[in-house]
Amino acid sequence: MFVREKTINGYTYLYLVESVRENGRAKQRIIKNLGRKDAVLASGDLDRLAASVGRHAERAIVLQGIESGAGEFAPRRIGGPLLFGRLWERTGIHEVLDDLLASRGFEFAVERCVLVATLHRLFVSGSDRDCVNWMRDYDIPGSADLALHHFYRAMAWLGEELPDDEQAGATPFAPRTVKDVIEEKLFDRRRDLFTDLSLVFMDTTSLSFYGEGGETLGERGHSKDYRPDLKQMIVALVIDGEGRPICTEMMPGNTADVAVLVPIVQRLRHRFGIGRVCVVADRGMISQATITALEERKLDYILGARERSSAVVRDVVLGDDTPFTPLAIDRQRGETQLFIKEVRVGKQRYIVCRNEAEAAKDKAERQTIIAGLQAQLKKGDKALVGNSAYRRYLRTTGKKAFEIDAGKLAEEARYDGIFVLRTNARITPLQAVLRYRDLLQVETLFQAAKATLDTRPIYHSSDAAIRGQPFRHSPH
Repeated sequence: MFVREKTINGYTYLYLVESVRENGRAKQRIIKNLGRKDAVLASGDLDRLAASVGRHAERAIVLQGIESGAGEFAPRRIGGPLLFGRLWERTGIHEVLDDLLASRGFEFAVERCVLVATLHRLFVSGSDRDCVNWMRDYDIPGSADLALHHFYRAMAWLGEELPDDEQAGATPFAPRTVKDVIEEKLFDRRRDLFTDLSLVFMDTTSLSFYGEGGETLGERGHSKDYRPDLKQMIVALVIDGEGRPICTEMMPGNTADVAVLVPIVQRLRHRFGIGRVCVVADRGMISQATITALEERKLDYILGARERSSAVVRDVVLGDDTPFTPLAIDRQRGETQLFIKEVRVGKQRYIVCRNEAEAAKDKAERQTIIAGLQAQLKKGDKALVGNSAYRRYLRTTGKKAFEIDAGKLAEEARYDGIFVLRTNARITPLQAVLRYRDLLQVETLFQAAKATLDTRPIYHSSDAAIRGQPFRHSPH
């Protein structure tokens, strides 16, 4: 059966008809004259008839529900939650969270909140408020009843301070929290007889806030995300020798990098039962006081040295005339030929490395700057002083003018492709270089966390909720 239109004397009429076969021929037979089309539509009779018939047509009900996107018929995406949900189970995060939550009286699925928040960071990122809207498009088991306030409470639980009798080993910068216990339990799940944390890599970054940034974490300091106008906190990421994340540590935003290394290493030894430790860190985290503290605690280290600002490195180590040894290493990462030599200054051991590809790059960049500098000098030199890239190659003349300083060019060329390491570890120069190169893994993880996952800025206003945020970003 179907509805047919027919125009008579300028008016359109609607008929309910059916197809029948008589004497071997198909014909249409009128079952009912519904009336003039305009009158039928105005009365709503046709809509009521369609709705009445539709209640008995299951396929039509489903198709209409999908088309409207309403209720139980709204389409849901399943791929991402299915894949990462399996990883969530395999790493044991689900079980660890459930164990910790067993004695708590939460009346909502906290573990599901943490999972949804993590998936949201992986897929699109944004605030918790945006997360609530985003999750409606995905089929995530156990998330149907979650609301915005549940996500706030879940983040605050992750950053909740532990009792006083569980604060042993806390750094001077932050107390021990629930997040720390989760990290320790996850590490214990993959610990075996061969688990070794003798080599750890650490780097830091800053995460800015929209707002005050909690009671203690939000402070103004050197902003690594170029937002000096916002308060921030410092986050340290620690990974093991195989590139797997171990933990994150948080500090107020005005904490200097040179102050964090020793306290965090000490905390690692307490939290994870580490015996021998070899710390690999970049030059920005190093001071003489840090090195002294590491040596007093009998900790091995491989540290980046400051080639220009350290007189010992600049004048003695780089001035050493011992020939370099060429070393062929794995080229899959784009490395070129390395030349390495070891220099000892008293009891201090340095390893000088020269990368030919980086040397050529440094030289080309300097020549580009000099070409631009020469062009600017022809136009006048007053504007050059404010340009730091130009100023480093200039000197004043007797006429209170500027000219290119050939001596500074030659001095700068000494550092082309050069980096210097300082170590007390009993390893070969090649091993030290390769381990220091692995520090790039931490930088890569930070780039993923800050760019791909878009961790900044943070919108929470309490220390507890803020401390919970890095857990949903960290790639456990």
